[in-house]
Amino acid sequence: MNPFSTAPLFISLTAGFDAEKRNRDALMACLYAFGILIVFLLLGAAIIDFFGISVPGIRVAGGLIILVMGFRMLFPAPAAAAAGHGPQEIEIAFTPLAMPSLAGPGSISVVVTAASQIKANNPHDYLLVYVGVILGMAVTLLIAWSVLRTASSLAKLLGPSGIDAMTRIFGFLLIAIGAQFLLSGFSDFYGLSHI
Repeated sequence: MNPFSTAPLFISLTAGFDAEKRNRDALMACLYAFGILIVFLLLGAAIIDFFGISVPGIRVAGGLIILVMGFRMLFPAPAAAAAGHGPQEIEIAFTPLAMPSLAGPGSISVVVTAASQIKANNPHDYLLVYVGVILGMAVTLLIAWSVLRTASSLAKLLGPSGIDAMTRIFGFLLIAIGAQFLLSGFSDFYGLSHI
């Protein structure tokens, strides 16, 4: 999890929001990410087995979501088409901020892998290890929340044209990240090492 890479995305997506909604979205994104990671820590193996999902499948799905968001940022809708949908109506806390940005395929796969090893490596005190992992996730997301909260001051510094430029640049980077997630997912699925 890298909140510093999420901060530019957060700035771009919340450019037209008022301070209250921006702060609420930062908090909700971190709470959603915390919930997602806890669910996958406690139930991840069962969920993945029940639905027949593999970690490469999670990577491919995350890559597709990131690609869609990247294309929307790189090629925003014309102002006339978007007139009926003001920035205050957009809900971004769960997707793309909480998932796949904060709690993405990498974080989820690490949590699921760790959960499968906790009971095997600590048969007598595995509950204590679970508590330690949950506290670690809480601290990480507290740091992420503080990074996102302070990112809004950068938005004031950049101004509208700077935010537009940053949105397009990070849209392109998101497309590249999404493509890499797709390639990694396909590579892991097919056992290819050269992708």
